[in-house]
Amino acid sequence: MVKIDSEQEILLLQAGQALARHDARTALTLLDRADAFGRTHNSLLNRSIAYRLLGDFTAAIGVLDQALELQPYDFMALLAKGAMIEKIAGAKAAIPVYRDALKIAPPRTHIPPTVTAQMDYAAHLVDTHANALRDFMQAEVAALKDGLDESVRDRFDESLEIYAGLKQPVKQQPLLLNYPRLPVIPFYDRTLFPWLAELEAATETIQAELEPLLEESFDAFTPYIAFPKGAPVNQWGELNHSRKWTSLFLWKNSEKQQAMCDRCPDTTRILESLPMAHQDGFSPTAVFSALQPRTHIPPHTGSSNVRLLAHLPLRLPGSARFRVGNTVRDWKMGQAWVFDDTIEHEAWNDADDVRVILIFDVWNPYLTEQEKLLITAMMKAQRAFMLG
Repeated sequence: MVKIDSEQEILLLQAGQALARHDARTALTLLDRADAFGRTHNSLLNRSIAYRLLGDFTAAIGVLDQALELQPYDFMALLAKGAMIEKIAGAKAAIPVYRDALKIAPPRTHIPPTVTAQMDYAAHLVDTHANALRDFMQAEVAALKDGLDESVRDRFDESLEIYAGLKQPVKQQPLLLNYPRLPVIPFYDRTLFPWLAELEAATETIQAELEPLLEESFDAFTPYIAFPKGAPVNQWGELNHSRKWTSLFLWKNSEKQQAMCDRCPDTTRILESLPMAHQDGFSPTAVFSALQPRTHIPPHTGSSNVRLLAHLPLRLPGSARFRVGNTVRDWKMGQAWVFDDTIEHEAWNDADDVRVILIFDVWNPYLTEQEKLLITAMMKAQRAFMLG
């Protein structure tokens, strides 16, 4: 058996050398002899190259399909099959195969430069196709969108970009609790939170209490990200224990920070008048969040979809953006929003000065009062069990 394997390996090596010389017919003869010992994945890939050199793209696809039967997640075979289909039927026909290949592509550092170039070509083709498809579909439905409510238009446009392959559907990724059957909504409709107008009207009152803190007590703002030494920081490496993103808590995990609340009596009164999410030992949390100039908060998700986060901008020295799922918004002074932080989100302060917003949590409006009590009891029970 060892001798047979050795003879086969020698024949496959010689076939590879023939392919390197672009001598496809010699390579096929050698591969036929090697296959007499048993067809292998490697021989099928080499055979596809030989057929490609001979211009027989249909035959090349046939043996690539055989190779993919042996190893369905072979990136190289899928990429090569896409190229052959493009030769025969054009770019549109090759797009699904190219897209599948890109989904399983290994890290670029593990790919030879020649293959990287092919991968980049496929990625460009897939992206160009998706953009062209989006533009075509938008043109076809344009007349039907006249007079649509803005929220409906935004939702439809997002669906169209997902359908075209430009975006992925958003999903909830809670770190702690994923409560079932709650809607996946990046930014919630304002009409579900009638108190937002009251909060927005209080912007100047809250700003008046914030400014002295920024001027006189900015050292009291502590790094928002503070992993212990040795813990995996993942995307938080740049911000871990950094003053680029700092916070000053008024409530923290349901505990009122009395000293700070005493310094912000009007802000405290306003927050206490709002329906914050009250869960003993868990929430509410209310915090002034300060982001330094030209700083980016990387994509991340929150703990549970049973509660949502409210944002009120208080200091906007310039452009500041916020993404939740596929939706990007600019903060605007005097305008608050409520969003689901279990959907991946990130933030940018593109300005040359500090950006500050007020953040606090509220219950998800699709929960009943009984569910709120049950959820809180469940979460307390889990914590007691883990500590017991």
